Amino acid sequence: MDATRADRDLAKVFNGIEHLDRLGCLERWREVFGRPPPKYLSPQFMKRVLIWELQNRELGGLSVKAERRLRQIALGKTPPAALKPGSHLVREWNGRTYQVEVADCGFIMNGKTWRSLSAIAKHITGAHWSGPRFFGVQ
Repeated sequence: MDATRADRDLAKVFNGIEHLDRLGCLERWREVFGRPPPKYLSPQFMKRVLIWELQNRELGGLSVKAERRLRQIALGKTPPAALKPGSHLVREWNGRTYQVEVADCGFIMNGKTWRSLSAIAKHITGAHWSGPRFFGVQ
């Protein structure tokens, strides 16, 4: 089967799922997963999961590395990002944009060298923050 036909066939399947009522979603879920869905899932959510699962089965799912990373994120076990000298971090706070450069000796903001991102975050906000979290690198 050529790619165009396969794409059309998938589009038909997905379109069919989009038009299912709640009972149809429950039946299709059992067909796809071999068990009933968790209680209280909305039909719209079930449709999205069904389409995602069928798409993964047809076109291939996530790589092992991507699945592992998503699992780490879901469990709150994200390793800190490696910040390399020369990198720039940007954060908007209360209508003002702050730029920080990663340096060998620490972090530079507005010509001043700081020992940590947390110290910069406290300077900006006036409150204790995780600097890596404040700048979105954790």
